[in-house]
Amino acid sequence: MSSPNPTVRHATHVPAILSLIRELADYEHELHSVEATEAQLLSTIAFASPSETSPSPTTGLPQTEPTSPTKPARCLILFAPSGEPAGIALYFYNYSTWRARAGIYLEDLYVKQSERKRGYGKRLLVELAKEVVAMEGGRLEWAVLKWNEPSIQFYESIGAKMMSEWVGMRVDGEGLTKLAALLD
Repeated sequence: MSSPNPTVRHATHVPAILSLIRELADYEHELHSVEATEAQLLSTIAFASPSETSPSPTTGLPQTEPTSPTKPARCLILFAPSGEPAGIALYFYNYSTWRARAGIYLEDLYVKQSERKRGYGKRLLVELAKEVVAMEGGRLEWAVLKWNEPSIQFYESIGAKMMSEWVGMRVDGEGLTKLAALLD
């Protein structure tokens, strides 16, 4: 029997997470860039125990294993009323030096194309906002591709502000290896 409303909980089903990550990459025309495997996700995401039944007093979500340098990420999964996975919010904790408070950085938010326009993205963001508020955090932030106008409009409609004065920077792959060896 299905629930009349979608449910959100910390993810425990790695194949569903990987499937949604691949759908997101395909949507962003970057499917060829996905290196994630089920084994890698298992070793890098701090999961909730599938048998955990006691919710956190602050968020109402099941307790999760602690994050660590090797397991820095968490993942919320939204199940449609049918019981099928319909979206994910993969995130990690960050820190604001000016506010001297922790926050959440949303690495990826994805709702299946067939499940959009049902409030599922908003629901995932609300759950993350609740967690930031419960931990007395400073902010919830994320990046969005410049060409993704539907998402930009959605984010602005819920009160997000575009940070046009900042430019994202990244070092990865061979560049990361070179930087790490720069002073050797």
